[in-house]
Amino acid sequence: MSNVARSALAAAAASVAILLLAPAAYAIDGEAALALAKKNSCFKCHTIEDGKEKDGPAYKKVAEKYKDKPEAEKRIIEHITTGETTKFADGHEEEHKIIKTSPPKDMEQIKNLVQWILSQ
Repeated sequence: MSNVARSALAAAAASVAILLLAPAAYAIDGEAALALAKKNSCFKCHTIEDGKEKDGPAYKKVAEKYKDKPEAEKRIIEHITTGETTKFADGHEEEHKIIKTSPPKDMEQIKNLVQWILSQ
């Protein structure tokens, strides 16, 4: 087998491996994310898409804001797990509700929710 053929075969094998691994690494469980958001009353302040105005931004706007930003997941996780102060359009401030999971502080559930928000 020539070097060119070997290189092409290696590249093809690498591509297949990436495609096989990618879904597992980035699979989002939308139903679980939606259930967690409902359980934590996220839709009291947020919508998925623009429409009825609420205190918090629509998740679609959040996804647009963080599109292609490498710190997006980390930043949103921090926002929903620390109770940091959030400023509202009318000028008032409140601590953001901390997301509760079962079992407590389950990062897989939190990351799934964040990835779902970012996928909107």
